[in-house]
Amino acid sequence: MVMRRILVTGRGGQLATALADALPAQGFEAILVGQPDFEFDDPATVAAAFAAAAPEAVVNCAAWTAVDAAEDHEPAAFRANALGPAMVAAHCAARGIPLIQISTDYVYDGRKGVPYVETDAPNPLGAYGRTKLAGEWAALAGSPQTLVLRTAWVFAPMGNNFVRTMLRLGAERAELRIVADQQGSPTAAPDLADAIAAILVRIRDVGWQAQYRGVFHATGTGFTNWHAFATAIFAASGRPAPLLHAITTADYPTKAIRPADGRMDGTRLRETFGVQLPPWQAGLERVMLAIKNE
Repeated sequence: MVMRRILVTGRGGQLATALADALPAQGFEAILVGQPDFEFDDPATVAAAFAAAAPEAVVNCAAWTAVDAAEDHEPAAFRANALGPAMVAAHCAARGIPLIQISTDYVYDGRKGVPYVETDAPNPLGAYGRTKLAGEWAALAGSPQTLVLRTAWVFAPMGNNFVRTMLRLGAERAELRIVADQQGSPTAAPDLADAIAAILVRIRDVGWQAQYRGVFHATGTGFTNWHAFATAIFAASGRPAPLLHAITTADYPTKAIRPADGRMDGTRLRETFGVQLPPWQAGLERVMLAIKNE
């Protein structure tokens, strides 16, 4: 079977939107589906989407991503983040096609002190992380050709993300208080989409291999904290920067607990697929250029 038609769930989201550009650039046809015509709460719509698209691979970007709201609505988050991937995996298994399931650094507790590798034990601190981890397990259990990509701090020219929020608040306020004691890797959605397309090219060219199954880390290269990220955002924007005050997590309480150190090692992705995302600073420049060109 020649792999060409890629079903991408989560239409309208940051990653699905980026994949609409990245996949055709590598010779794939991107078939985007999303609510209301693709709805995990209505399994018939999922079956209909698979039947209509007749895909040769799937990238499941559909998810409940409201981290704090998940604390109050865990059953709904579980349906989207765990039962949804189980459903998608079942359809992929029935068709014998690969599934790339998107996951998150929130499956870790952030207490390791050095970057995580894929064999480290997950220990999510909140509902969002629990439901996403359950989704990983469901996808892996449901289909033998499942590849889980854990990513973090995703931002894009569109959508609800830290870069857009900083630019909006920076235009409204003279001073901002930004958490400086949480570490991670900002990941530009277009860079992540390019990485996913490159993974699919490898699978298309050599066929599915046993070592492709399992969990991989896929984030922008390098690490930073939210305060330093905000500083870089305003520097890249060319706009007047507000005064940025570094604060602690304790100074900015949220309903959900965030991992304090969600740094992830990307060696396995590089060694298995020859894929490494660009430095997060380059991803920021790429996204900022797109915002300026809007």
